[in-house]
Amino acid sequence: MTRVLSYNILAGGYSLSLPNGRRTAQLVQIIRSAQPEIVGVIEATNPKIAQRPLVVEEMARQLDMQLIMGDASTNTQEYQLALLTKLPVVATHLHERPGLLNKPLLEVCVEEADGQQLTVFVTHLKAAFSHFRGGDNVRKREMRAILQIMAPLRAQGRPHLLLGDFNSLAPGDAFVPSELLRYVVGLDEQRRTKVIGDGHPHLDSLVPPSLRFLTPLIRALPRYPLFSNVVDAMAALYVARGTIRLIRDAGYVDCYRQLHSHARGLTCPADAPAGRIDYIFADPELAQRLINCYVINEGDGLSGRDASDHLAITAEYIPVLARQHDATQDVASAWAAIPSSKV
Repeated sequence: MTRVLSYNILAGGYSLSLPNGRRTAQLVQIIRSAQPEIVGVIEATNPKIAQRPLVVEEMARQLDMQLIMGDASTNTQEYQLALLTKLPVVATHLHERPGLLNKPLLEVCVEEADGQQLTVFVTHLKAAFSHFRGGDNVRKREMRAILQIMAPLRAQGRPHLLLGDFNSLAPGDAFVPSELLRYVVGLDEQRRTKVIGDGHPHLDSLVPPSLRFLTPLIRALPRYPLFSNVVDAMAALYVARGTIRLIRDAGYVDCYRQLHSHARGLTCPADAPAGRIDYIFADPELAQRLINCYVINEGDGLSGRDASDHLAITAEYIPVLARQHDATQDVASAWAAIPSSKV
């Protein structure tokens, strides 16, 4: 079995409101509950924190996993990507596309237990929620660049995954914007009296400048359930979903939706889930090995909201030979079920 996990750990795993400022123990507990061999880490670093070891380095040590960073630079002003793995690393590559990608795309090829090679791409697409459909245009540009990078693997039929925080909704998926707004308004209220940590959104990051005259009304949202219902209904019609449509049209399989056709699977914010924006996509051949995929709402008794503002998502794939054996067994069973008079 190969278990893969995607996790946005929020601002490098640091929270200024906590006594020691680190969420290492909480993040490790969530990850360890799934027992993954591969972990794609989004927001793996915090540009404001230079003290070593970093949280992601502590995580790698406690989980006994190799750490591959998405950017060797120590003075970057952006959150970095990373990958943790227990499997032998065959190759790594960092794809930089200035003007196209918000963050470099991290590519890591590992060797699975059965000797097969699996390539994992880790991404973090641009949020730009206050730009609404303009933000989706930015993410579609990023997705086209990523699909071009992965094109050789598709052409060669090599197993690969794309996982991470896509900041995008899939066609047909549920979205509860009133929960998101309620959550962010609550954070803004808390900021008046205390530091609540890095990485959390502000209301202005969601509302475009042209609509900020509505801010007092939006702040009153928690007191008016009827208004919440109106916001939810309008958003269902307005929110763009083109980014996820692009990768689906390219043939990639949304692993969660493949196994859960009706479940919401909301991943963010963890404290008030409003949308599914964290994904694991597999190429069509690899998707045939998929046997499990779920959102981690809690890990060994710890709620996901106590570790990050995103919930982790994990998927499990059986080995190639196991899949071939299962297929043979299915054919044999079907043949045996045919009446002898028709054989």
